[in-house]
Amino acid sequence: MAPPEQIRRISDTVWELPTSYKAGMLVPARIWATEELLAGMDPGVFDQVTNVATLRGIVRYACCMPDGHWGYGFPIGGVAAMDAEEGVISPGGIGFDINCGMRLVVTNLSFNEVQPQLEGLVNALYKRVPAGVGSRGSLKLSRREFREVLLRGAQWCVEQGMGWDEDLERTENQGLAPGANPDAVSQKAIDRGIDQIGTLGSGNHYLEIQVVRKENIIDHDLAQRLGLFPDQVVVMFHCGSRGFGHQVASDYLASFLKVMEPKYGIRVLDRELASAPFRSPEGQAYFGAMTCALNMSYANRQVILHRVREVFSEFFSRSPEELGMHQVYDVAHNTAKLERHQIDGRWRQLVVHRKGATRAFPPGSEALPPSLRDIGQPVIIGGSMETGSYLLVGAEGGEQTFYSTAHGSGRTMSRAAAKRQFRGKELLERMRQRGIYVRSVSFSGLAEEAGPAYKDIDAVVAATEQAGLSRRVAKLIPIGNIKG
Repeated sequence: MAPPEQIRRISDTVWELPTSYKAGMLVPARIWATEELLAGMDPGVFDQVTNVATLRGIVRYACCMPDGHWGYGFPIGGVAAMDAEEGVISPGGIGFDINCGMRLVVTNLSFNEVQPQLEGLVNALYKRVPAGVGSRGSLKLSRREFREVLLRGAQWCVEQGMGWDEDLERTENQGLAPGANPDAVSQKAIDRGIDQIGTLGSGNHYLEIQVVRKENIIDHDLAQRLGLFPDQVVVMFHCGSRGFGHQVASDYLASFLKVMEPKYGIRVLDRELASAPFRSPEGQAYFGAMTCALNMSYANRQVILHRVREVFSEFFSRSPEELGMHQVYDVAHNTAKLERHQIDGRWRQLVVHRKGATRAFPPGSEALPPSLRDIGQPVIIGGSMETGSYLLVGAEGGEQTFYSTAHGSGRTMSRAAAKRQFRGKELLERMRQRGIYVRSVSFSGLAEEAGPAYKDIDAVVAATEQAGLSRRVAKLIPIGNIKG
């Protein structure tokens, strides 16, 4: 379906729907995409991003990234910043899988060293990192310990010997998001999350062994700085806060629906955009609980990294240090964070919602560790299990989107449609014939993630670079994959 007639081209990669498009819009809605990607977006994207533009306190634009597609409340790929004093916070702008994110780890192993043993390595990882709906991790925590995880995130894990200090430097927020309040978390959320640290989950979550082909290194200098070299084997995984984050979102969506209109006079065009003033008791309670989920997810990925290092060490009879298993970066893409941005020449504190969008701070940002400050924040954009993923860095042009970029290739069809069109067993065999060894909890789950169910990752990533949101470093090609 063609984009709305009212959309106007701002540049080759920026498109705008004006405030006159829909009653109640406080700011324009902008979509960052090439003309081809824009033409392929589903109608729900245009409806949802303009609904976001009606939210109280929103500044500048309601944004959508090149991988944008229909989501819950916000489009996936949606970004919106609300004034911290006058604006709202909305769970629909963050998502149910709070701090779903990506982590990339390098090794000093070459493809030729790993390929003959690939099946055994994938099988060993499959046993050590639980996947699938309701999966439970090997980390058994008391409620007191789980509370510490909610407060301290990946930092707690490293203190317990499950990681290296340098991992924290290469994690967004250093693995600990400020403002967590465990007292704002329901017992149901705690019950759902306490046994899930160190697990992948289901859906589009994965643990992937990848290779860095020489021809897929785009910026050799940046690749070298970030620890990449030709024919190197690396590990990437994608997961979030599991049932814990889902319950936090569910709890507060219900809470906000009860109070937003009678107590605060807030009306929304879509119930999925249920909101509360950020500075209200309800808004602060949600922010505190949501931040607990951010920290739980950082801890989840930290424990998975620890398990991956254990498996590689056992499999290759060398320590993780000898194998050079250093973390490149860990990025989140379902968050709301307090950040300072310059709006119309004035610095303001904003609540930046990123729903299926990745923070991408540019060179010089003080939020980055000294080792990365001159090159910008690493960005990981995941593709389908058939096509590959990308490592990028943030760029100065990201100022227009509150320093945000795409998070993945973005779906072109629903999971139900993918299951109708593809057969998991056939997909498994086809991928193995192409040299990609896959372990999956179910064939139906595998079918949901077939490559054609997603947009062209090369086109999405090229659009982010063309728009000035991020710069490509290298494409990473899958050779082994574990699916939830």
